[in-house]
Amino acid sequence: MAEPVVVPIPSRPPLRPFRKSARARGLFVLVLLVTLLGWPFRRYLGNVGRWVSLSFDPAPIVLPIPVLGVGPADLEDTWGAARSGGRRHEGIDIFAARGTHVTAAARGLVAGRGWNRLGGRFIRVFGAGGRWYYYAHLDAFDAPRSGDWVEVGDLLGYVGTSGNANGTPPHLHFGIYKIPGRAINPYPLLDPSPPSSPPSSPPSSPP
Repeated sequence: MAEPVVVPIPSRPPLRPFRKSARARGLFVLVLLVTLLGWPFRRYLGNVGRWVSLSFDPAPIVLPIPVLGVGPADLEDTWGAARSGGRRHEGIDIFAARGTHVTAAARGLVAGRGWNRLGGRFIRVFGAGGRWYYYAHLDAFDAPRSGDWVEVGDLLGYVGTSGNANGTPPHLHFGIYKIPGRAINPYPLLDPSPPSSPPSSPPSSPP
């Protein structure tokens, strides 16, 4: 009787190279997704340390007037004045010619720049003490964008009548908010000049 013919069964190729390749592709896709999702926030991510520092730094007790050429005598305290829809005014209106420079009243990070129905073109800056500084009714923006760092006096934009200020004299609506969004009156804090340094002691008379 003839012996049965044994046909060898080819062995399956090892799966390790495929698994490594699939894992590498998965890792690449994950990195790509994180990069794409994080790209709009790259400016914020680069300033994480500053965000934390500002939260613990004391808030300034004196602020320069954030509209170029406006002095204390030009200001009027309109805090709490009646507004449309039963609202109350949460800030101060600083009147000036259209296009007048609007500057940062406090150092901090630009947390938002855009448009809303009431404020029109606005910039929101997160500052020391966890305060938010709100500049609204701008005619146009200047260079700072969301996530940028600004110092006191940096140009933010220009006085205008955007939003619900259309039809009124050009002005800046300036508001200050504490976390979690409680408004405070900016009027008592505004001062056009930085705090003066204490006078030095007079020289002692010679013996």
